[in-house]
Amino acid sequence: MTDPTPAGTPIAESPIAESLGPASVATPSIAAELGGDGRLTRGGVAWSIFEGGRDPYVILMTIFIFMPYVSATMVGDPVKGQELISRFQQYAGWTVMATGPFLGASIDKLGPRKAWLAVTVVGMVPLIGLLWFAKPDLSGLSIIATMTIAYGANVLFAWSEILHNSMLIRAAGLKGAHSASGLALSLGNAASVVALAFTAWAFALPGKVAWAWVPAHPLFGLNAATHEPERVVAILAALILAVGSIPLFLFTPDAPKTGVPVLRAFKEGAADLWAMLTTVRRYKDAVVYLAARMFFFDGMNGVLFFYGVLAAGVMKWGPLDLLASGILGSIVATFGGQVGRWLDHKIGPKNALRLEIFMTILALSGMLGMAPDKILYFWRYDAAAHGPLWGGPVFRTLPSLIFLVIGFTNSIFITAQYASARTALTRLTPPAQTGAFFGVYALAGVATAWLAPSLVNIGTRVTHSQQGGFASIILLLIVGLIGLLFVKGGGPEVTAVAPDP
Repeated sequence: MTDPTPAGTPIAESPIAESLGPASVATPSIAAELGGDGRLTRGGVAWSIFEGGRDPYVILMTIFIFMPYVSATMVGDPVKGQELISRFQQYAGWTVMATGPFLGASIDKLGPRKAWLAVTVVGMVPLIGLLWFAKPDLSGLSIIATMTIAYGANVLFAWSEILHNSMLIRAAGLKGAHSASGLALSLGNAASVVALAFTAWAFALPGKVAWAWVPAHPLFGLNAATHEPERVVAILAALILAVGSIPLFLFTPDAPKTGVPVLRAFKEGAADLWAMLTTVRRYKDAVVYLAARMFFFDGMNGVLFFYGVLAAGVMKWGPLDLLASGILGSIVATFGGQVGRWLDHKIGPKNALRLEIFMTILALSGMLGMAPDKILYFWRYDAAAHGPLWGGPVFRTLPSLIFLVIGFTNSIFITAQYASARTALTRLTPPAQTGAFFGVYALAGVATAWLAPSLVNIGTRVTHSQQGGFASIILLLIVGLIGLLFVKGGGPEVTAVAPDP
């Protein structure tokens, strides 16, 4: 997802360079051509709407509804389910690692993006929709077929993100890039909350509450016994993606043709990658920081990705609990960007990152000590003896409520980390080389996407528990936190940065 732009970041720096990824090495001519006047045009708004159409796939399918359903219901064993999901996410990470950097580095030479982006969207929409047939009795799709389809959709999603980001400057201009990026973030969050709320109202709440504003039965006659309310999010996510893509293809300007053959474009892109890495390695602190970020960034993403699977398996949360958690967590996460900006200003982005990573480790450690009958490892809880906390349909016990609050802590500090991480790099690099550094920044984001799933997979298999698999993510966060100890600079003040001798 697009992360919030840190306050005080110069317009010509991180958001633009990061949006282009490795292709940002070639941005000087683009910068001169597409400065813009800072006002969002129809094309810039259409670019942002695409983010709103794409993000619900992650929220509905990956985190809160579909994958927890696969683990808890289709597989039927939460531990084996987590092991299976992490294995296929690992495969997707390897594929993106092998292809994403070259796609990002070759974009400018390939020329127009819309045709390539259309291929990813046209591929994703039917793949996501097919997951409706992932029936609990396996009479539709088998478990392996379900995960293979999800693997394909995840890889296409990653490619679509690279292609979509590369269109930002032409969509909004250099001066309007921040506005378009911020609008995209808002629309992505808003669309995800609306999709979660609609799913809860239309499919999860009916039959469970007697509230006047909730239908008596799931809409469209969906059958809860066959888990249709959970499976229907596949159709919903596919429709939102398809509709949200239309404005971009109609109104967002595309790059001109270059006349460069595809194979030559990728060959020259590989050369650009090497040139970019050669530039970056002259700045030791920035290199150490980028290496540390690879670990804590992937760890943060792992916490988000496997949260729903852990909650469904360990806390025994059903679709309604997960939906409510997703809605509330998305709202709470909006404060994370402001927390990150405030911390950047008060203690500097590097120290802000240390605090944000530490708080995530602390919250994650607490989460692993939760169960329906246990609070923070040692406090035993008997729900029958205490009775429900309230008369509502979700979070009726103290362990569930505490697990939810711990999730809020992660939402705030993980979101804050996205903001602080980008600001930190601008304090460690010279402005003239910002494009190359943020190219590597984006490259590292896709090159290590397999780390967290791999560790979760290994940890789950070795310990035969979901908590053991999830605990392995803490190792990534600790390695990233230790790496930051060796980074000089990154304080509240902007200082000149020189290459190492």
